[in-house]
Amino acid sequence: MPQATPPYEAIRDGILRDIRNQLPDADIGVDSDHHVRAAGVGAAIEGIYQHQGWLYRQIFPDTADTEALELHAGDRGLTRKPASIASGALRITGTQDAVMPIGTDVRHPSGALLVTTTEGVIGQDGSATVRVAARVAGSAANGLSGSVALTSPPIGIDTQAELIQALTGGVDRESDAELLDRLLDLMRRPPAGGNRYDYQRWAREVPGVTAAYVYPLRRGLGTVDVVIVSDDGLPSAELIAQVQQYIDERRPVTAWDCLVFGPTLITVDITARVKLISGYTLEVVQAAATPQLAAALDPLAPGETLYRSYLEAVLSGLAGVIDRELLLPATNLTPIVDASRVEWVRFGSVTLELMP
Repeated sequence: MPQATPPYEAIRDGILRDIRNQLPDADIGVDSDHHVRAAGVGAAIEGIYQHQGWLYRQIFPDTADTEALELHAGDRGLTRKPASIASGALRITGTQDAVMPIGTDVRHPSGALLVTTTEGVIGQDGSATVRVAARVAGSAANGLSGSVALTSPPIGIDTQAELIQALTGGVDRESDAELLDRLLDLMRRPPAGGNRYDYQRWAREVPGVTAAYVYPLRRGLGTVDVVIVSDDGLPSAELIAQVQQYIDERRPVTAWDCLVFGPTLITVDITARVKLISGYTLEVVQAAATPQLAAALDPLAPGETLYRSYLEAVLSGLAGVIDRELLLPATNLTPIVDASRVEWVRFGSVTLELMP
């Protein structure tokens, strides 16, 4: 049975009771000296109880505060991962043989600042492709695309350019929950000489990787494939290269072929007919359906099947819905997992119609 911590009032009243037991004629009224002393001592004792409770919580990583959690992680060789930078591809135009140097600033219409990370030379077609990265680390730059402007274009390079590959790979600084998840995973599955959990842990240790999925022997003996995800999306080419190098430095020599890559996204658009309770409108129900269906697909791992019955259950649970008919997807969606790709089912959109 757990030890119950007495509240302040119980501590104070216990002191007053002991005084009355020792001195039956003692005045313990609210305006007495004994009551004032008991109140002060009781408050101090309550503080000691609270401090002991706080100390106890720091013993275990899943109840520890931030500082103590980092100490627990440090004992196991884990450190909090910093924010990572989103990157993408930029097409520039200009005069043939003009050079775009590394470090050229680029401004997106949203106000975000980017910088080129590779050099580009304008070819015969009047264009070149360079890599760009966000100036500020984090997930805010993910998805940036479209036209951008060079703040100080070099001679022979046009001011306007085009992001031909949206920025990906930006991840915020690792949260306490994410650090705790990695720590508990290490404690529950300690290093085992290169099993599948070791590969998953190695991948997740790289800043920018939020999840990793391991497929041993998918391409034959001696092969290990690692699919990584960044901020619930596709990883950048730079992040894939970093994870590949990180794992290659740690994997057993018997695993002669380890391949790190990102999943192939399959966007699912959901269409259904619903019958509503009186007082509910289609607009209100659809507004509620969008986040709930998105949350239903969120736990799916790359290669995991999406079952129609799962979507039907979510639709049936929507407030105001008394009947439903799922039109799309027409069948269960089983992603392709082969030697060339691993597909990943993600939420696209939802369209609801009223039943006739």
